[in-house]
Amino acid sequence: MTQSQWIYSSKWKHRKWLYGMTAGICLWLALGLAHVRADEIRVLFLGDSLTAGLGVDKDQAYPAVVRDLLTQKGRTDVTIINGGISGATTAGAASRLTWHLAAGPHVLVLALGANDGLRGLSLENMADNLDDTIALALENSLCVILAGMEIPPNYGPDYTRQFRETFKDLAEKHQIRLIPFLLDKVGGVASMNQADRIHPNAAGHQQIARTVLPYILECL
Repeated sequence: MTQSQWIYSSKWKHRKWLYGMTAGICLWLALGLAHVRADEIRVLFLGDSLTAGLGVDKDQAYPAVVRDLLTQKGRTDVTIINGGISGATTAGAASRLTWHLAAGPHVLVLALGANDGLRGLSLENMADNLDDTIALALENSLCVILAGMEIPPNYGPDYTRQFRETFKDLAEKHQIRLIPFLLDKVGGVASMNQADRIHPNAAGHQQIARTVLPYILECL
């Protein structure tokens, strides 16, 4: 065998190996997709540290607790996607949703805005960001649940009132479900929060899950 023949043979063997690897990966992906249940319902939680479960175990965060409550009700066809990012504001919410759309969610729990309010950011921008995200979700036929938030009156009564009403106004505009206050029976309750008095402890997340569950059931 000449040197050129040897080089050609080596290249061909390498190509066959690459073709085989590619085919194997494609088959693996196909088999993986085949195991996805046709009746599976995916619920996406798009939020901040409250959703991410800052300070508690992953399985103690309220999205995971919602999953457990659904399982107890026999809804084993529901998959939970926790899209919470600690420190997140409404900025970039639409782009985050765009990324998550690849997973094919059917339900969106939009739980953003708390950090906008706590930082005194523009409420007009916050409303626009949430509005864009809701519109994108509806364009993709998602059942949208908007989680309302409340903040301390640090920035004055007008700011506090406008912040709270933003969620109600958006829910009415888009005719979507609104959770009046995500932290109902949790916010300001010492036994439901960690030492920072901001982030819920395990018991607090249990309560949030009980608050959120009825709205999710309406979307299933």
